[in-house]
Formats: sequence, structure tokens, C-alpha cells
Amino acid sequence: MNKLGKKNNWSAYLYILPLMVLSFALIYYCIICTVGTSFTDWNGMSKEMNFVGFKNYTKMLHDKTFWTAVVNNVIFFFGTVFIQAALGFLLAVLLKNRLPGSNLFKAIYFMPIAMATSIITAIFRILMDPTNGALNTFLRAVGLDVFAVSWLGDPRYALLSVIIVNIFQWMGFSMIIYYAGLMSLPDDVYEAARIDGAGFWRTTLSVTFPMVKGTTNVLIILGIVGSLKTFDIVKLLTGGGPGRSSTVLNTYLYEKAFKDFNAGGAASIGVAILIIAVIMSFLQIKLGKED
Repeated sequence: MNKLGKKNNWSAYLYILPLMVLSFALIYYCIICTVGTSFTDWNGMSKEMNFVGFKNYTKMLHDKTFWTAVVNNVIFFFGTVFIQAALGFLLAVLLKNRLPGSNLFKAIYFMPIAMATSIITAIFRILMDPTNGALNTFLRAVGLDVFAVSWLGDPRYALLSVIIVNIFQWMGFSMIIYYAGLMSLPDDVYEAARIDGAGFWRTTLSVTFPMVKGTTNVLIILGIVGSLKTFDIVKLLTGGGPGRSSTVLNTYLYEKAFKDFNAGGAASIGVAILIIAVIMSFLQIKLGKED
């Protein structure tokens, strides 16, 4: 390689240097500090930080609430990501057919993403009120009193309610991602399917879905990270209760840091979340490459 080529290569690094500095300052430095804090007994307030080794991790692994939060996170992941992806895919396929008013429907389905989570949760707290909420009022009006339950106050339904609200908020995101992928597919494939006599469902399941597997993998990876980051929607709807029925890892981390003033223990939970996210994302990427 000549000197001019080497010079151009080095100049390319200068363009990405600001982003690298910001990434290190805002992300990787914080990760390093969190890992370091997880080996201390820091309370989050004082200047005193004593090294305690793996004590925080040992306590975390023997903590029943931690494992309850892990199980809830797994349920939340499977209950949201795949349903959101399925509904988003179906809506994208329907809208791709350019039905009358499709642009309006796209805007309506995408609107919840643009709304603040605090607004959405406030609306659903009113809708799911066990006494005067519109949902239970409707169920009683049509004779389905048995389904008129305390959606946010009953441990059996609290996590399910959070999952439903999360699907409502993020279904439009899956739809837009799938819609962008569908618009790039060649029309020749669909013409061949029609000639072979394939109907709507056969074409959708045997032609369209396999051709957007890459999009599905991306949505699953984003869903893994998003489910592990879940905090605001749970905190605002149920606060992690009743009991621990809807507690997830981030709400438990919050309690450790700001209620128990155990920053070291909270940091160990944060490191656990990071490790789980990296492992699950790596496995999904690996499976996606094999497909």
C-alpha cells in the first residue's frame, strides 16, 4: 500500500474519533464504573467504598426476589416480543396491499410509539380500573362478568396487564420495520406464487415470512435488549406489585439503589442484566447466521 493509501486510512479514523470518545465517556466508562462498584459495599451516598469481592454477587444469586425478577423478565420477553412481531408482520402485510386509507392506519398504529410512556400508562390505569374502568364496564355489559377482574391489583393478572400495554405501545414499531422490509421484496416472487395458485395465507407463510427472516432476527435482538431494559412501564402501572408478581430486573435494581441504599448490590444486578443481554443477543445472532 502506498503512502497516500495509508494516509487516507488514518484520516478515516479521525472521522469516527468523536463518536468513539463520546461512546467511551457516556457508555463504556459507566459500564466500567458499574462493574467496579459491584465489588464494593457503597451505599450510593457516602464517599466510603470498601472492597467486598464477590459478596454482592453471592447475595444476589441466593436472593429469591432476584430469581423472581428473572422469571418475570423471561415471561415478559416471550409475551411481548413474539406477539408484537406477529401482529406487526400481519399489519405490514395488509398495509403493503395498499388498501384504501392505509397511510392513515399506519399513522394510527405508529402513534403510541410517539406518545410518552407516562401518558399511555395513565390512560390504561383508567381503562383497567376494576370498578369504573371502561374495560370491565364493557365486559359486564356483554355478560362476561367472570373476566372483569382487577387487572393491575391481582397478582395473577398484573404482569399480563403490563405485557398487553407494552404490546399496544410497541406493535407499531414492529409494523414499520416489517413494512420497510416488505417494500424491498421483488414483485416477481409474488407473481410466481399467484401463477402457482397460492392464496393470501399460503403466500404470506411460505413466501413473505421466510424472505423477512433477517428483519425478524433484528426485532428479536431489539426485543431482548428492550425487555431487559424495561422499567418505566412496570413502575408506572404496578410498581412491581402486587407483591413481586410484576417485579422485573430493573425495578428490583431501582429498589436496591434508591430504597435500600445498596449501590453495590444494585450494580451487581446491573452487571447481571448486561451479561444476560450480551449472551442472549449473541445466541440470537448465531442462530440467525445459521439460518
